[in-house]
Amino acid sequence: MSPNKLLSAFLVAGLLLSCGQQEKFPTIEVNYPETKKSDHVDQYWGQNVADPFRWLEDDYSEETKAWVEAQNKVTFGYLEQIPFREAVRQRLEQVWNYERISAPNTYGAYQYYYRNDGLQNQSVLYRKNGPEGEEELFLDPNKLSADGTTSLAGAAFTKDGSLFAYAVSVAGSDWRDIYVMDTESKELKSDKIEDAKFTGIAWKGNEGFFYSTYDKPGGSKLSALTNNHKLYYHQLGTDQSQDVLVFGDDNNPRRYVGASVTEDGKYLVITAANSTTGNELYMQDLSRAMSPIVSIVADMENTHYVIDHQDGELFIFTNLNAPNNRLVKTSISSLVTDNWVDVIPETENVLSVSKGGGKFFASYLKDAITEVKQISYDGNLERVVDLPGIGTAGGFSAKREETELYFSFTSYLTPGSIYAYDIATGAVALYNSPEVDFDPALYESKQIFYTSKDGTQIPMIITHKKGLQMNGKNPTILYGYGGFGVSLTPSFSIANTVWLENGGVYAVPNLRGGGEYGEKWHLAGTKMKKQNVFDDFIAAGEYLIKAGYTSSDFLALRGGSNGGLLVGAVMTQRPDLAKVAFPAVGVLDMLRYHQFTAGAGWAYDYGTADDSEEMFRYLKGYSPLHNLKPGTAFPTTLVTTADHDDRVVPAHSFKFAATLQEAHEGNNPVLIRIETNAGHGAGKPTAMQIAEIADIFAFGLYNMGVGFPNK
Repeated sequence: MSPNKLLSAFLVAGLLLSCGQQEKFPTIEVNYPETKKSDHVDQYWGQNVADPFRWLEDDYSEETKAWVEAQNKVTFGYLEQIPFREAVRQRLEQVWNYERISAPNTYGAYQYYYRNDGLQNQSVLYRKNGPEGEEELFLDPNKLSADGTTSLAGAAFTKDGSLFAYAVSVAGSDWRDIYVMDTESKELKSDKIEDAKFTGIAWKGNEGFFYSTYDKPGGSKLSALTNNHKLYYHQLGTDQSQDVLVFGDDNNPRRYVGASVTEDGKYLVITAANSTTGNELYMQDLSRAMSPIVSIVADMENTHYVIDHQDGELFIFTNLNAPNNRLVKTSISSLVTDNWVDVIPETENVLSVSKGGGKFFASYLKDAITEVKQISYDGNLERVVDLPGIGTAGGFSAKREETELYFSFTSYLTPGSIYAYDIATGAVALYNSPEVDFDPALYESKQIFYTSKDGTQIPMIITHKKGLQMNGKNPTILYGYGGFGVSLTPSFSIANTVWLENGGVYAVPNLRGGGEYGEKWHLAGTKMKKQNVFDDFIAAGEYLIKAGYTSSDFLALRGGSNGGLLVGAVMTQRPDLAKVAFPAVGVLDMLRYHQFTAGAGWAYDYGTADDSEEMFRYLKGYSPLHNLKPGTAFPTTLVTTADHDDRVVPAHSFKFAATLQEAHEGNNPVLIRIETNAGHGAGKPTAMQIAEIADIFAFGLYNMGVGFPNK
């Protein structure tokens, strides 16, 4: 199909679910911008692969900028004609406008916490001199930029609370600048670190801090390769040019290097990795000048993190010989893995560990639901924490001397609330619960198990209004991720309440590739097994249709980043499955993803086209960009990305959208919405989030033929 062919947006004569009245929406015409094509061809293992839209990878070119403007003109021209788009935005703004408060943390004499009045673009950092003290504004990120696109992207206090270092991200970029503040006067120090990336801030007493960054890339700062991560030490009061390289080797580069300092300040702990799974582990004695960096684990076959140091012993969280993870201890004088002793052994459920008040808190995932146990440092179970319900609990972190900690609890129907926990008695008390314009008593959320293509049982949580008619006509969002060992656990989304109250269904399956059942579950969705993830997602959609929750005409596929890959692959493999597709900031060119920023680090999950001919053919076989077959009627599609995304560069979405518009045959609109002055998602201002979600919901409902409000 010619890209400038005049298309009519498909507008189904939808049944309004409550009354059964048929409503036909007006046709919205779409005239796609013409995207020029080149004759660029790459060769992989003797096979030529055309890449006619390669020029869109040049994110700084005037041609690319003009293309973005032309596409946005068409997309927003379409969205502006949806009659209830503004009503969706206003309802989202209305429900979003509630106060949100984080758990407090004590540094020095002050308790610090974040609060958002409701519609503030960025949450504000406040403090009190003790729990009953008067609230004082400490740092307001909203004043860092006029449009709210500059955000806090990391913060660290010294142990005594006298100094505060914080990282700032502009337009959602992963590149950050670090500043230092005197907490008593709230005046900035002269110290400034420019262009740190994928970094923590680890203080060495009050003298200085460790941070990570890459050498400045040759070419575009947004998309050029960044493969050599390095750890530096900054001495307070000195210029960044004098910072000391602590760890990093040009001859043996690592893509990801991180650092932390044990709570007692005695040891620097360094992790080094070349992918998102597995890492080397090192330590350095900070109490002795010129102390060498000592290797604890010298390979990247497994994942390891130091949780604490106490009385000459390191406590290490690891999946070595334990796919579901375990906590071990070892003497500082004998660090080799053969000497590691279990403190919290592996079980059938996936483990994560935090510490507070001289105790460990073992958090287990059982079918994606949280269970937490309090464990002594000698490994004895002290109690199972009494959680307020079935859902997701997190936090459980405090300093060693503290007697109380705070944790969060949420589910698909429970707004995130903060609870205080007495470490000695186990008593749980509500600290803060937000007042949200949403009545969970009107809804239900249940977990079911369905069968994937190869017979594997996959859990899925489905949320909707009580009394839902199983007539196949309920607008349904099927959301997925399925990668990098990431677990999708129940969590409240204020945006989703608007979808649910409009008669919608929200379904989240725990696909292979995630971490819900440990490393075996993760590995079952990687490299040459990646198709399992797509099969799991397809089977989830088929289950929802067969059970009567929805039908293909009322089903939308949604996912971001690796989830954008998921949606892109499924809409090309099964274009008949869903009416609407929302691939967000997706990894969509599987032959070239590793050529941008730190993308090569994703190879543990994906493999690369350079690995072998077999791997190349497998990747090309599902790569969304390369499977947009001309003459196919694809689902109604709204691709979403941002021009400053330096995690998954927007070229993925640009090339995918251009190819989709050329290949698509049919009346369904296939558009791309490109946010300007924004990145991969972190730090996105509230107003921008609301506007984007309103467009997604309005676009989906309109093309399903479902009104808003759906009464």
